[in-house]
Amino acid sequence: MNVPQHVAIILDGNGRWAKSKGMPRNYGHAQGSKNVERICEEAWRMGIKYLTVYAFSTENWNRPESEVNALMTLLRNYMKTCLKTAKKNDMKIRVIGDIEPLDDDIKSRILELEEASKDNGGLNFTIALNYGSRDEMVRAARKLAKDCADGRVEPDDIDEGMFTSYLDTREIPEPDLLIRTSGEQRLSNFLLWQLAYSEFYFTDVLWPDFTKEELVRAIEQYNSRDRRFGEIKEEQDV
Repeated sequence: MNVPQHVAIILDGNGRWAKSKGMPRNYGHAQGSKNVERICEEAWRMGIKYLTVYAFSTENWNRPESEVNALMTLLRNYMKTCLKTAKKNDMKIRVIGDIEPLDDDIKSRILELEEASKDNGGLNFTIALNYGSRDEMVRAARKLAKDCADGRVEPDDIDEGMFTSYLDTREIPEPDLLIRTSGEQRLSNFLLWQLAYSEFYFTDVLWPDFTKEELVRAIEQYNSRDRRFGEIKEEQDV
């Protein structure tokens, strides 16, 4: 089986999963975070080198305050767990998105996690946190515009490669496969630039129920598609 180098996942359905079991939404988020750890381990065993998950979007701030506060508490706890998991499994952790609006203790834990795992050689695990693709591109455009104004970049030299180097994801390859759980079939402002030539896989399975077997099904579907890279290159050159 041809395993994609980079898989991105929109983690969806935690709240509905909890509701189906008569539990509060926060319980679903907690179980969903545990499942992230399991899928990280399974992905690495399967040969996936990069895994990126959509954990908290810029739009998630619009959720009820009680749910946002619970998610922030869960994030604090997850950062502690992730530090141990990164050390145990040799994972390299990156966080993409605008972390400035987050509380200082969360920002400190993010920086600690990235620093502690930067030399690890296992799975490259990226967490999209307070992330929105439009926001990412606006931030990139501002940085690029400033560099032009300061004389570091000539406008005529700007191309796709240069713009990509200003994105949060500049250190990782573009995803080969996007998976979205829970039956929704939209990108929800996730990696809009990076997913231009990715394969998409949508499943009705809610994220806490997403297993190794479901990941295998997604990769099998990926393998069934005709991805002749010469033709993809021709598309890009049109």
